[in-house]
Formats: sequence, structure tokens, C-alpha cells
Amino acid sequence: LDEALCRLGEIDPRKLQVVELRFYAGLGIEETALALEIAPATVKRDWKLAQAWLLRALHPGVSN
Repeated sequence: LDEALCRLGEIDPRKLQVVELRFYAGLGIEETALALEIAPATVKRDWKLAQAWLLRALHPGVSN
């Protein structure tokens, strides 16, 4: 997981920040948006994309 998160951070640092704030810090959509100074819709989009990216990185043979 750590390697996958590092790769995500290299590709898209903001998505990594969203994952860290949502998963590790336990912040909600609105709180994450305020912390990153972005729109809640952007947090939702980044969260979903990051989840999908991490799933594929951790389980390369699995298709959604």
C-alpha cells in the first residue's frame, strides 16, 4: 500500500493529499475541501479516482 501511495503521489500529489486526509485523518468531504482549498465536488472526484487507481495498483489483475 505504501508503494502504491507513493506512486500516486508522484502522479497526482493532490489525490494523495485527499486520500491522506479522508482515510488517515478521517476528514469528511467538506473538511477536506476546506483543508485543501478546493471545491467539495473536486474532493469527491479525486477520492473516487484515487480509490480506483489504488485498487488497480494493488490488484492489477482485477477488473471493475
